[in-house]
Amino acid sequence: MNSPWPSPATAVAHSAGAETESTLRLLTHVMYGLHTLSWFSAGLFSVVAIVLNYAKRGSLPNAFYQSHFRWQARSFWFTLLWLLLTAPLWLIFVFPGYVAWFVVGLWYLYRFVRGWWAFAENRPMPVPNP
Repeated sequence: MNSPWPSPATAVAHSAGAETESTLRLLTHVMYGLHTLSWFSAGLFSVVAIVLNYAKRGSLPNAFYQSHFRWQARSFWFTLLWLLLTAPLWLIFVFPGYVAWFVVGLWYLYRFVRGWWAFAENRPMPVPNP
């Protein structure tokens, strides 16, 4: 006989899923915050955030979270690539290196503010074309 009320087991499973969702949501906010505040830690906060990103990546429940975790990882790795590619500018003169790293830093900040804003509005991030 089907009851209109959920069984206690279903209610427990649903509340556990809701708790996991809220924990994952908080973790994603924390990771966006760490990446955004990375300027004040010389990149250390970003390293912590990317480690969390890869540690949790396998247990993401849906494409929404996957898009945000992918966005964060791609932003981190492309920033690191651009910092490495522009590092020789520091050997030529200090000013070109400073300008290049400042521009890369602004791009990095833009990426994480844009992602965090979209996450707060429950919008997924775009997926790159293969």
